[in-house]
Amino acid sequence: MASPTLLMRVVASAYSVAEKAATIVRKVMAGGDLGIVEKSGANDLQTKADRLVQMSICASLARKFPKATIIGEEELPPEEVNEELIEDGYCEEILKKTCPAQYTGIQEEELVIWVDPLDGTKEYTEGLLDHVTVLIGIAYGGKAIAGVINQPYYNYEAGADAVLGRTIWGVLGIGAFGFQLTEVPAGKHIIVTTRSHGSTLVNDCISALNPDSIIRVGGAGNKIIQLIEGKASAYVFASPGCKKWDTCAPEAILHAVGGKITDIHGNSFQYNKEVKHMNSAGVLASLRNYDYYASRIPNTVKQSLVP
Repeated sequence: MASPTLLMRVVASAYSVAEKAATIVRKVMAGGDLGIVEKSGANDLQTKADRLVQMSICASLARKFPKATIIGEEELPPEEVNEELIEDGYCEEILKKTCPAQYTGIQEEELVIWVDPLDGTKEYTEGLLDHVTVLIGIAYGGKAIAGVINQPYYNYEAGADAVLGRTIWGVLGIGAFGFQLTEVPAGKHIIVTTRSHGSTLVNDCISALNPDSIIRVGGAGNKIIQLIEGKASAYVFASPGCKKWDTCAPEAILHAVGGKITDIHGNSFQYNKEVKHMNSAGVLASLRNYDYYASRIPNTVKQSLVP
């Protein structure tokens, strides 16, 4: 067998790093002191878990892939990272997969890795643990091409003996794994949207889509999981606020199974390292029937959101 390509090594490493991150997230919660600080306000929080996980992910990946660009959500002072936080394993199952031909020649310095150490921080602090995800997105040529989403508390309501947590991963051209791909029943329009960042614009946009029902949950990673598991048919967020590290990993996984995510205008997100971090024109995503939802976004909403 040929040795695994760079991309498959990065994804296999990100998988192991995300599993380590989940243990840190659970340990901080179990310890009881979340170390919460407000960043820009009460809906924009950072906890000890955000800080430790980001250090763990970024340091672990930087040690193995020093030439890749790694962009994390949290602005942390440079400091020595405790060896306990370093994960140097690889997921063997991923290493065995064949890299799609168009990615076999990628050089390390061409990769940009977008990291959200704890997506759904506010929900984490409120005990809504199933909303929380760890996101590691891998971009090349400005496009999200691979991603890892870990849910540290997947299954947490299933009782004391349940195995906690799961890791979903995907690569364009290979597919996505770690979950059961399911579609919403035909003709059902279920919209998943923000839980804590609502606004008149957000609500007007959803009303225009005339949904059968609306699900309000935290975390972009969590919302994409609702789409790929058939709990929601579209993810609509007509507001700035979502960032590149929120969408990179989920985008790769959604696209790997034939879904689509754009801003409210239908523009693709760009993930090269110079790009601005804010997805200022909102988010529109679906597993199937993207055009149905895109065609129903009101012009008033589009005019309010400048890319």
